[in-house]
Amino acid sequence: MALRLVGDVPLGVLLSGGLDSSAVVATMRDLTSGPVRTFSIGFDQPEYDELAYAREVAARFETEHHELVVRPDAATLLRKLVWHYGEPFADSSAVPSYCLAELARRSVTVALAGDGGDESFLGYDRYRAARVAGRLDWLPPLARRGLRAVLSLAPRGSARSPLTRARRFADGLALDPARRYLQWVGSVDDLWVRRLATPQFARAAAPPGAVALLADMAAESDAVGPVEALAHADVRSYLPDDLLVKMDIASMATSLEVRSPLLDHRLVEFAARLPVRLKLRNATPKYLLRRAMAGVLPASVIARRKMGFGVPIEHWLRRELRDLAYDVLLDDRARQRGYFEPAAIRLMLDEHIAGRALHHTRLWNLLMLELWHRTFIDRRCPIRADALPPFTGDGTTP
Repeated sequence: MALRLVGDVPLGVLLSGGLDSSAVVATMRDLTSGPVRTFSIGFDQPEYDELAYAREVAARFETEHHELVVRPDAATLLRKLVWHYGEPFADSSAVPSYCLAELARRSVTVALAGDGGDESFLGYDRYRAARVAGRLDWLPPLARRGLRAVLSLAPRGSARSPLTRARRFADGLALDPARRYLQWVGSVDDLWVRRLATPQFARAAAPPGAVALLADMAAESDAVGPVEALAHADVRSYLPDDLLVKMDIASMATSLEVRSPLLDHRLVEFAARLPVRLKLRNATPKYLLRRAMAGVLPASVIARRKMGFGVPIEHWLRRELRDLAYDVLLDDRARQRGYFEPAAIRLMLDEHIAGRALHHTRLWNLLMLELWHRTFIDRRCPIRADALPPFTGDGTTP
């Protein structure tokens, strides 16, 4: 940690209110004598907002605290993200990451972040789910499919409701471990791939191969169990290809340097040598880290379940981004690309808007792909992000 504090410029911490970033704040307070600046992002949807926890940590360590509530601004923010990322980058948490980096840069030049703690100390809910599912593999496939069928009858809730999580868990029970894991972390399953892809695109595109890639990564690990093997696959894929890319580009776009002390190689190697029971004990993730922070962090932060840096796009797509989604995904320009079946996209939009299904992640992926096409492929010579006109349905400018 001390190495990440070296510098002659102001430093801060990107504080989510979760265990990892809160631990970074606590350690920084112990190692420094000057003011600690913290920066947090919130949302107007309670199930996505962590500001109360961030405020509690900021108050405990008497930081100079800054906050921002993120709201969707399709015409301004999305075009910046598409331009800066330069590829169809579909992780919706790029939105708050960019806003958080922009907020921090107003006060500091360098900020610390809590990336890496979940992979090293088994903090993701899907690790617990993989352990439970593995223990249910002795059940006959018919019994597992029956459990899935029962849960499918439950009322449909929001993306973060317990029932939705239970249904998602059950969807993977009848699958092999690699496919099951992709079912939980992915956004487009085989069924929707078949529904969405046009015959021409399906013939031209190579098989996805995601299952084989994940299975190979897990198999190459020398982990002693399947849960740690999945964490190893995340360290090789999800962490460097998504999380770190997301924050690296968001911070560079705002001229902020972000450092990740939990990714120090010595800490990662230490965590890798720990037995699983010290990282995932029964239903308690990051067990050892929680014990280490007991009495240091507020009890509410120690005890809370992981929320993740999620974004309420399920709500945004039903309100502020609704017209943009319909206009961009169903106009003539998008249809003429020949990738996807317009009827399938319209069904997806209609079902999500009406609340009959949760397609927000799939729709966001499609939206970012189409906006990337319009920025880099159609324009051929992309211009500065701040000079881009708003996106409209037909790809023209107002």
